[in-house]
Amino acid sequence: MYRWEITKAALEQRVFAIVRADSYEKATATADTLLGAGLTSMEISLTTPYAFDAITTLRRETGEETVIGAGTVLDGPSARRAVDAGALFLVSPSLDEDVIRTGHRYGVPVFPGVATPTEMVRALELGADGLKLFPASAHGPRWLRDVAAALPQAPVLPTGGITVETAPEWIAAGAVACGMGSALTEGDREAVAKRVTELLQSLADAAPAGTPGSYR
Repeated sequence: MYRWEITKAALEQRVFAIVRADSYEKATATADTLLGAGLTSMEISLTTPYAFDAITTLRRETGEETVIGAGTVLDGPSARRAVDAGALFLVSPSLDEDVIRTGHRYGVPVFPGVATPTEMVRALELGADGLKLFPASAHGPRWLRDVAAALPQAPVLPTGGITVETAPEWIAAGAVACGMGSALTEGDREAVAKRVTELLQSLADAAPAGTPGSYR
């Protein structure tokens, strides 16, 4: 797929899961639970032991409708290793030009971290495919609404402190998707499935009229 196709698929549900665990086994188990609940997009944080192996395993064992990426990608060498492992997109908590350049060199979309309008514009100039607003807990949907009035072309992905309750508010304020971690994974498989189903519906309801997909 082309970069724009991957980006669209990764953000189609208006949420992507963040899998961060203290072992390979826990990471793959969490990913399996989320996939079973109906989520189709997630990142495996490189802070997880053997994260590259987890990415490779999930890419091998899941279908083409699933989009597995790498998170917490801090530099060019890590970006290259993630791509080699099979990551279909790269997410970073910071704005690093080499991560964007490396991802794009191999046809992989990159969502770098930003925290200010200045960083958002800089990320757009560098060709970022989406802007990870991090940490979102330091801002709020009202802040995003104000910024979106000046930068409507910026595809913002608030991450960090997003909950099932607040995610729809971010989408209504103009976010194209939200990154969520433990807020999605607490409880058993039945609880996770119920939570994900309700979340996907609430995000679809919150999206502004005329936006059939999250990436616009």
